[in-house]
Amino acid sequence: MTVTANNGLLAARGEWESADNQVNSQSKQILILNLMPTKLTTERQFLKRFAAGTTDVTVTFMYPASHQFKSLPQAVIAAHYVTLADIYDQYFDGLIVTGAPVETLPFERVDYWRELLVIIDWAQRHVSQTLFECWAAQAGLYAQFGIAKRLVAHKIFGIYRATNTDVKSPLINGLSAGGLLKMPQSRHTALVMPEQLPNGLQVVADNPQVGPLVLTAPKQHAVYVTGHPEYERQTLADEYFRDRRKHLPIQLPEHYFATERLTTVDYSWQTASDRLYQNWLATLNLAKVGY
Repeated sequence: MTVTANNGLLAARGEWESADNQVNSQSKQILILNLMPTKLTTERQFLKRFAAGTTDVTVTFMYPASHQFKSLPQAVIAAHYVTLADIYDQYFDGLIVTGAPVETLPFERVDYWRELLVIIDWAQRHVSQTLFECWAAQAGLYAQFGIAKRLVAHKIFGIYRATNTDVKSPLINGLSAGGLLKMPQSRHTALVMPEQLPNGLQVVADNPQVGPLVLTAPKQHAVYVTGHPEYERQTLADEYFRDRRKHLPIQLPEHYFATERLTTVDYSWQTASDRLYQNWLATLNLAKVGY
């Protein structure tokens, strides 16, 4: 379907269709708080995932004004992304908060933590539903339910299959049979799940090795995805070889390379990721935020 970008680095470079006055009025309006250092790559990953679906989508990219990114000059980000102040009075069908390379820090030590809390609160009134991913999923669960995280001895790194799913959840539509839901994971921390879940929080999909993959909180209009379903074929390979070049401790990503020579990837999660995002788009309802 048609996926357009209101802003962003790809649109500025002419590498993705930018929005104009002819945008379909029925297009889902999605705001993406892009916290990843790989801005261009992350933009392309999300736009391509949406393009694989059946829903028209218009995307606006946002950044936290209180953070200085190391990967790009602040002036470049400011020229092509919006801040919360720029869109404060607007409404969106969905907000996606991406992962971020700050997972080993306590939440309160992240320089944009206070701003993120403001964005989460703002979203309750201006967004039909928020999708938190990877570090952002942990941050959202901590902010909204007090669920802590812990460092793990070895990085959770690879492709992991959901062994248990809530077949009643619309997010799992078409993904509940035979472990069809697979998801890239790349993180040094894990959730500290309480024996009894807080009221209103539900685990939709999990894996016994790495824990919950998808959680939902209807009253918070939130979905928490602990991995990176947006990742493309080579993303984990790029991360693995990057860390090897830097002489950082890193193990081979599990269930990922198809050959011992590490030249071929088993792209087993593509269909599941495309379907997961399409299922999420189908759950959005503008009526929830007063349209």
